Amino acid sequence: MRARLVHSDELSRYDFGTGHPMGPGRVRLAVELARQLGVLGLLEVIEPPASDDDLVRLVHTEDYIEAVKADRVNTKYGIGTADNPLVVGMHEIAARVCAGTVEAARQVWTGQALRAANLSGGLHHAMPSATSGFCVYNDCAVAIRWLQQQGAQRILYLDVDAHHGDGVQSIMYNDPDVLTISLHESPIHLFPGTGFASETGGKDAPGSAVNVALPPGIDDAGWLRAFEAVVPPLVEEFQPDILISQHGCDSHRLDPLTDLSLSVEGQRRSYELIAELADRYAGGRWVATGGGGYALDSVVPRAWAHLLAILAGQPIDPTTPTPQAWRDLVGETAPSTMGDGADPSFESISQGYNPSSRVDQAIIATRRAVFPEFGLDPDY
Repeated sequence: MRARLVHSDELSRYDFGTGHPMGPGRVRLAVELARQLGVLGLLEVIEPPASDDDLVRLVHTEDYIEAVKADRVNTKYGIGTADNPLVVGMHEIAARVCAGTVEAARQVWTGQALRAANLSGGLHHAMPSATSGFCVYNDCAVAIRWLQQQGAQRILYLDVDAHHGDGVQSIMYNDPDVLTISLHESPIHLFPGTGFASETGGKDAPGSAVNVALPPGIDDAGWLRAFEAVVPPLVEEFQPDILISQHGCDSHRLDPLTDLSLSVEGQRRSYELIAELADRYAGGRWVATGGGGYALDSVVPRAWAHLLAILAGQPIDPTTPTPQAWRDLVGETAPSTMGDGADPSFESISQGYNPSSRVDQAIIATRRAVFPEFGLDPDY
């Protein structure tokens, strides 16, 4: 079964206007790069379904939906702010993004594919009654609720955006059947100001939220060390039916809005690790979404082309040249290869902690906060 990509030009209309960081061109450039590299030929590309308000209602309140539909500034709901400017017709566009992610989930859950993606999705900050952080409707949470309606018992949501996946966490915080894991820059330094290790789930779902709050400047070795130290042991214990991941690539060192220092090679390695987790613990069932990423020409297209290639089971060597036709399309800022020339190797936490390392301090904080809830020893 070929992996699926849910995509259309319609989804690229998710756009807050000239000068806003959330530029739709990043998705178009990623898909075009994947096409020129031959990756799209490895996937089945399908149109997203029409928007469906009933899907949006799985997460969002009726009054909020009506406010978005009204196409008027309404600061009560965060509509018309600097982060989330008023865009006429945004309800239809954002609702169709939700439909696209649900379609990716449907393809996987019904067995038509083991893997599927919606690069226009990953709008993880949206709250039930408010826009937030460039996000109008929370497609990831909508897909999770839809999967629960279809009978999914244990759903893993894994977020590797540089910003905390606060909307999904908040919506699922008291649900023991959904495990949310987010690796992000420390909320001391970065929006949205949540995602501390101490946030571990509601009273009916202790341990259902996992947060790895990483120090500014962390590189591939530190980020991957933290992932390996926290994520696989928890996924093994949780045994999900399906994995939904959010792949904001604003963790890259060139991103203008964050302070992390990953390379494309490091991001690519994280995608491989997530694919391995899906294969090992979720029967291969994996739904991937896009998310943040604001180095629109230099990073996002390469990162997400790598993601699609891994989704298709045919990873791209980072030393591969970017196609000349794609570089001509992008212009002078176009990178010449699919990588940054970085080595994403790292030292496993199994070799021991370094108490003076801020990375290891973050790892220890998270493990001590949640590992006991899973019967795991946080110190080994």
